[in-house]
Amino acid sequence: MAKKKRIIEGVDIVDIGAKGMVIGKKDGIAYLTKDAVPGDTVTIESRRKKKGMPFGMVIEITKKSDLRVEPVCAHFDHCGGCSWQNLDYQDQIRFKEQRVFEQIRRIAGINDFEKRPILGSSNIYEYRNKLEFTFVESRWLTPEEISSADEIEDRRAIGFHVPGRFDWVLHVDECHLLDKAHNEMRNYLHTKAKLLEVPFYHPRDKHGILRNVLFRTNKAGDWMVLLVVSEHNDQIKNLTTLFLEHFPKTKSFWVITNDKVNDSFSDCPAELVYGDEHLIERFTRIDGSEVKYLIGPKSFFQTNTHQAERLYEIVATLADINSGDVVYDLYTGTGSIALYTAHKAKKVVGIEYVPEAIEDAKKNAALNDMDNTAFFAGDMKEVLVDSFIEAHGRPDVLITDPPRAGMHADVIDCILRAEPKRIVYVSCDPATQARDLALLSSKYTLKAAQPVDIFPHTSHVENVALLELKS
Repeated sequence: MAKKKRIIEGVDIVDIGAKGMVIGKKDGIAYLTKDAVPGDTVTIESRRKKKGMPFGMVIEITKKSDLRVEPVCAHFDHCGGCSWQNLDYQDQIRFKEQRVFEQIRRIAGINDFEKRPILGSSNIYEYRNKLEFTFVESRWLTPEEISSADEIEDRRAIGFHVPGRFDWVLHVDECHLLDKAHNEMRNYLHTKAKLLEVPFYHPRDKHGILRNVLFRTNKAGDWMVLLVVSEHNDQIKNLTTLFLEHFPKTKSFWVITNDKVNDSFSDCPAELVYGDEHLIERFTRIDGSEVKYLIGPKSFFQTNTHQAERLYEIVATLADINSGDVVYDLYTGTGSIALYTAHKAKKVVGIEYVPEAIEDAKKNAALNDMDNTAFFAGDMKEVLVDSFIEAHGRPDVLITDPPRAGMHADVIDCILRAEPKRIVYVSCDPATQARDLALLSSKYTLKAAQPVDIFPHTSHVENVALLELKS
């Protein structure tokens, strides 16, 4: 017998959660749901538990929140890339700030520290420096299109994956997250590829040539285009030639051949077919000096350039590095924070798991004439050990920017033994950061926390925490 669905009316949405979720309450019971904003009253269909909390789908909004605004994007209802375009931006960052401080209080058990106001993004649209789109032979149809009497014969498309589905792609005419120039480039590729009859990829049947396209840009307005294909044949060469003729200001154009089953192309061969190997990004430090970064086709770089520059300013200010300080930068990536701070330090040691990122870090150090840096690749818990610290010097200041999972317990134990006088902890997941702050609290005092909004209209938030060694 089919399980009876449970309908719950009068659920008041009170807060935002992670991954685009919201939290509702009814009769003292909390529910996770989505497709609503704080202040809404909704009816949900309870389905299962998610992370210990009942989860339900909104089936009706019975009272709309005063915090609601009209989404800018025509694709908002189906795309899933922006969870909060229907929530006023000032309310978005207010809820994010509350969530950061509440997780530190609840998970770390710490409440006595300086709670700095969240730093909102100066640009809430066209703030990204990178976006990737997927070509598909037969696109996903929206419910409105399915119910329409008009039959859609040509379903070749380029767009974003529908959340939770690898084989469903929503066609995108206009995206507001990257400089609007990319919309013309993307739509040109879509139109010309169809005219040239270049086969679009079919993710289930694994046939077709055009798979993905990735656009990167910098503050100077230079563009790098990465076209990902299953085969670099004459059709792709013709498409590339036409694109470059139409967009002569393209700084760099790569073709990446991916003949694997999955879409990941980090390990696939990349061919530079036009222009420069790198874009160059320039940040201005607090003291007015400049630091430059090489950005290659597969380089990691903070996605919101302007906000990343402000984030690094906060890190540098809290780190308060002096000329005699040895600085460790854990999870250094391509050395972006290490190089931003190195001009103030005696020595900066960067550690990162990805060898290719470390090679980029070394190139960036050479680009900036930074000879007081040293970069090492390897698993953090295996590299950062007592013998490594003996060989390279005990850190006076330690900066750490780990992935969402936070730091391994062995890494935290090594930090506690090394006893740097200050730790600046940058996190993209305040919950795992709060867990690590609790572990560090045996020797460190949390002095301040500074949330930073890197991704407007999403649930993601960064937090910078300053810890000082107890006397």
